[in-house]
Amino acid sequence: MQNREMNIVIVGHVDHGKSTVIGRLLADTNSLPKGKLEAVRELCRRTNKPFEYAFLLDALKDERSQGITIDAARCFFKTEKRKYIIIDAPGHIEFLKNMITGASHADAALLVIDAREGISENSRRHGYMLSMLGIKQVAVLVNKLDLFEIHERKGAYDNVVKDFTEFLSKIDITASCYIPISAVLGENIASYGESMPWYKGETVLQTLDSFYHSEKADGLPFRMWVQDVYKFTAGNDDRRIIAGTVSSGVLNTGDEIMLLPSGKKTFVKSIETFNECPKTSVSAGYAAGFCMSEQIYAKRGELITIIGQKAPLTGSRIKASVFWLGKKPLSEGKTYKLKIGTFQVGCEIEKILGVLNASTLESSEKTKANRHEVAQCILHLHRPAAFDISSGISETERFVIVDDYEISGGGIITELLGDERLSEKLNIRNIKWHKSSITSAERERYYRQRAQMILITGAVSVDKKTVARNLEKTLLKDGKIAYYMGIGNMLYGVNADIKSESSMLSEEERTEHIRRLGELCNIILDAGIILVVTASDIKQDELDTLRTIIRTDEVLTVWIGTPKARSKDFDMYFKKDEDVAESLLEFVRETNTVETE
Repeated sequence: MQNREMNIVIVGHVDHGKSTVIGRLLADTNSLPKGKLEAVRELCRRTNKPFEYAFLLDALKDERSQGITIDAARCFFKTEKRKYIIIDAPGHIEFLKNMITGASHADAALLVIDAREGISENSRRHGYMLSMLGIKQVAVLVNKLDLFEIHERKGAYDNVVKDFTEFLSKIDITASCYIPISAVLGENIASYGESMPWYKGETVLQTLDSFYHSEKADGLPFRMWVQDVYKFTAGNDDRRIIAGTVSSGVLNTGDEIMLLPSGKKTFVKSIETFNECPKTSVSAGYAAGFCMSEQIYAKRGELITIIGQKAPLTGSRIKASVFWLGKKPLSEGKTYKLKIGTFQVGCEIEKILGVLNASTLESSEKTKANRHEVAQCILHLHRPAAFDISSGISETERFVIVDDYEISGGGIITELLGDERLSEKLNIRNIKWHKSSITSAERERYYRQRAQMILITGAVSVDKKTVARNLEKTLLKDGKIAYYMGIGNMLYGVNADIKSESSMLSEEERTEHIRRLGELCNIILDAGIILVVTASDIKQDELDTLRTIIRTDEVLTVWIGTPKARSKDFDMYFKKDEDVAESLLEFVRETNTVETE
């Protein structure tokens, strides 16, 4: 009985013979559709082109004419042991970015090197990429040895093995094996040939069969990105289905789930599929949806987890390794869009800690990373995200960066910066949270408003309290349920135990002060109220803490006074002489109204 199929990625520089290797694997395992080989041979005859096994993969007409593979493609073959999905990751330098996706789900890799041309920059870059993606099983195929004289072949092979082994050792990869091959002649692919009698190792197919599967995703903690939410009305169908693809783990009816970073909880009432028999569970790789026992507001980009399993981290400052492929350099201080799973968020490159040339492995301290360089950097996300680190779940660790509407880089999250204990505390809080019998949606319909926090800050000398009181009063006249709370209200009450004798709070005291402010605001917002808060000189890391703690995106941050360098951290800012209360009131009127049915 065959085992489950294995994903293999094949990489290599353009013209080093990747497509020919794949064509041989398909032909020599009798995995081609009936008549495919003959059809390609006939096409070559009619177009006066010499037959090449690479043409078996080139489904696009202009791919044949250019002689290069443009997009990542998947093909299938099988041996007596198991079935394989081979991912052809493009090797041409212009299409290197496709490899980020092409290699992301591979259990192992074949890396093809042309013995005649030798180790190219792309060969090294591909090796580094495999290391970055955590692919440890790598077979290096030293190709085109048939182009050497018989007595030169072993020497050419040995030179590639020596040089590439030295390179791989620097990036924490040990090749599983090196195989001398002639893809054109099929030597050492599925069977041995006569021109390399000195080689006593395994063929490519034997090596593939010796590879082991990475940990099955079903055994990992459950993760599923919300792709969309579908609501039905016809025929009294009141279902609200959360849809997505299971990244890891297993979801069963009756499971208690949590959506992150919002922290909302509910139970799985039923699993919904299209045109299939009813299911009570779905596992990794399955695209499905489910209905909730209690309706909660879910949106695209939230990460679904099962309560009781290892929880992901949440935060807005991360350290990451970014492989940069953009036309413009990756630059400190510049804002980009980060995509992880279905979650998208603006992000700023807060600091580039170091830059590595992926082909030479030379490192340097720069504030920019050029194309094909790897940057170790700190990213500041504009709002908290949920993610994993070293979990084996690629969809929750790896991300892409978009610049000018183009995918320009790919990366892996390596560390959560800030208070990692805060993330753990919030997971516990969300699990233990006792929900009211009144849902947020019911409160919104009854109050005709959404819960919203308006945080007004600025220098100590700025009169923020008058602005906040005027806003509160006008909101009440408008029929809104609003409440003003100055952060000082907490200082001698909720926070009396951390208030030092000094008039100034220490850094540790202020950190706890902000944390408790966030928790108190979270409770008030859970009651459906529009909360107006004033606090002096709120800093970027304190904003991050508040946005992480508060379980809603309805947080409007306002700076009054001189903008300073960090004004971009706030949603709005005003000069002292502007009518702040009136402007904020107009904003709330335009954006925060919920109609009753």
